[in-house]
Amino acid sequence: MSGSPTPLNVRQTYPCPLCRRGTLSELTLMEAFGCDVCHHVFAVNASKQSVRVVDRSPPLTWRWNGQRWTVSHRDDVRLSWEAWLAAIAFVLFPTAIVSLAAYIFPPLPGSPFGIFPIFWAVLTFVSHLACVTWLILEYYQVPVLSYLRLRR
Repeated sequence: MSGSPTPLNVRQTYPCPLCRRGTLSELTLMEAFGCDVCHHVFAVNASKQSVRVVDRSPPLTWRWNGQRWTVSHRDDVRLSWEAWLAAIAFVLFPTAIVSLAAYIFPPLPGSPFGIFPIFWAVLTFVSHLACVTWLILEYYQVPVLSYLRLRR
């Protein structure tokens, strides 16, 4: 696979863009690839030089640049202002409830767990923000794990 750029061909084998360990090869009687390690099925679009994972939701897409796979982001995808408002409310509303409860019912002075309500409010904020961040990354198809893995 090294050397000059080669167009995507179903008859050849390629490195798996999803697990980065396996090899994509043609599935018998189909215009599709299968990985020998992660066992995902990839639909091939020869005109766009791309593959799409068909057994995963949302389906991720990669383009073949002649030597390696590049992530193909969906340009037609935009989150509405209602979704952003719901995401902000999902993060701030539970945090506000926990913080308000800690303010109204403070721990006893000198209590060994006096810092716990602050810790709980921060943990609520961080966990809800992590959920929203994960959903946004999945929605925009940002393969974070692929970016973090070491290249062979």
